[in-house]
Amino acid sequence: QVQLVESGGGLVQAGGSLRLSCAASGRTFSNYAMGWFRQAPGKEREFVAAISRSGGNPYYTDSVKGRFTIYRDNAKNTVYLQMNSLKPEDTAVYYCAADRRMPPALITTTPGNYDYWGQGTQVTVSL
Repeated sequence: QVQLVESGGGLVQAGGSLRLSCAASGRTFSNYAMGWFRQAPGKEREFVAAISRSGGNPYYTDSVKGRFTIYRDNAKNTVYLQMNSLKPEDTAVYYCAADRRMPPALITTTPGNYDYWGQGTQVTVSL
């Protein structure tokens, strides 16, 4: 069992930045690939970014490439999502998730492949 707790959400103006954190506890953090997803009101949960167990192979959905950066600190059992140049369409609840089944260098973008989820943190981007 892994417990995930997100933090760092909030209200920011368009063009601003936020850094989300996801702290993990309960199991060896480095055994899990990590992902960030988001869900806006009335929409399905969508993939945002993922990173492999070792911290390599970060992967992003097209809409955030060049603006968001996912990275992890296995010594701190934490994965981060640095979000720059935020847009109103980035407004959503952001969730982190952990996947224990992918091989070490790989990631997955499918929500159903993730085993554990955090409770989410709200990000609101105003004009």
